[in-house]
Amino acid sequence: MAAIRVVLVGMGPLGRKTIQFMKERGNKKVQLVGAIDTDPELIGKRVSDVCGLEKKSPMKIVGSLKDLPETAKPEVALLTTVSDMPRITKQIEEYAGKGLHVVSTCEELSFPWKAAPRWANRIDKYAKKKKVAVLGTGINPGFLMDFLPTTMTALSQNVEKVKVSRVQDAKYRRVPFQKKIGAGLTLKEFEAKRKTGTLRHVGLTESVHMIADRMGWKLEKTVDELSPVVAKKDIRTRSVRIKRGMARGVQQIGRGFSDGEEKITLVFRAAIGEPNPEDKIEIFGEPKIVSSIKGGVNGDVGTCAIAINACKQVLRCQPGLQTMTDTPVVSYF
Repeated sequence: MAAIRVVLVGMGPLGRKTIQFMKERGNKKVQLVGAIDTDPELIGKRVSDVCGLEKKSPMKIVGSLKDLPETAKPEVALLTTVSDMPRITKQIEEYAGKGLHVVSTCEELSFPWKAAPRWANRIDKYAKKKKVAVLGTGINPGFLMDFLPTTMTALSQNVEKVKVSRVQDAKYRRVPFQKKIGAGLTLKEFEAKRKTGTLRHVGLTESVHMIADRMGWKLEKTVDELSPVVAKKDIRTRSVRIKRGMARGVQQIGRGFSDGEEKITLVFRAAIGEPNPEDKIEIFGEPKIVSSIKGGVNGDVGTCAIAINACKQVLRCQPGLQTMTDTPVVSYF
C-alpha cells in the first residue's frame, strides 16, 4: 500500500504534536504533504521550525488548500481545529468539496446524530455527494469512554449498565487543556465559566449517545453535571500556581437514562496533582467485566496517535459521516 498523503489543518499544540508523530513514523506509511492554518503569524513559517523537528524541511505553512503546491495531492485532510459542530461543518465542506476524506478531532463530531442532527445530516449528505468519508475521533470522545466499552460488551450475554471512569493528572497535559479544565481559578471564577459553558470537557453527551446507540437503548434523558475539584493544599507547577481552596481541575459526570434507570454513567475527572490516574471500564451484566488501565492514557498522545491511525481506515469507509463504531477497526500502522 502506498503512503497515505495527508494535509494537516490546524497548527495549534495538537496539530504540532500530530506532525511530530507522523514524522517519527517516516514517509513510507503516512506522508505529510501540507500544513494549513489561518493564523497570519504562522503562515509562511517552516513546518519543521514550528513543530520543533530536528530534521529541517522546506515545507511551509499555508493559509488554505489552494495555496498548497500542485505536487501535494492530499488524500486525507486531518483537522485538529475546533470542538463544535457549526464551525467544523464549514471546514469539512471546504475539504470534502475538493474530494478529500476527512478525519477530525472535533469532539462534537464523534457522535453528533442525537445532539446535533441538523449539522450531522448536512455533513452526511454533502460527503455522500462528494463520495468521501468523514470521521470524528480522538481518545475521548472517540475511543476510551465510548468505542472501547461498547467493544467489550461483545463478551456479554446481557448488559444492565455501563460505567466508565477516566481520571487524569492534568499536570502532564498541555497548558491549553489545563486552562480548559479550570486549573488555577477561584471557585467564583470557575462558577462563572461553568455558567457560560466555556469550562467543560466536550464530548460526554456524545459518548453517552454512542454507547446507547450500540446497546439499543432508547434514552429519555441525558444529564451532564460539572463541579470543581478543589485544592486542599497549595500546588505549583511550571505552568500554574494553585492556592488552597482554588480549583485544580474539573469533575464532570454524564448520565444516560432508559426506562427510568441510569444505564450509562461516564465519570471524567481531570485535575492537577490527581494521585491515582486511571481509565476504568465496568460492564454490569452477564458476565460482569472490569478493565482498568492504571496510570491512564495520556490524552494528547492518544488523540494524536488515533487521528493518524484513523487516516488509513477512513479511506476504506463508505461515503458519508461515519463514527468509530461504523469504521473498520482502527489500529496502529
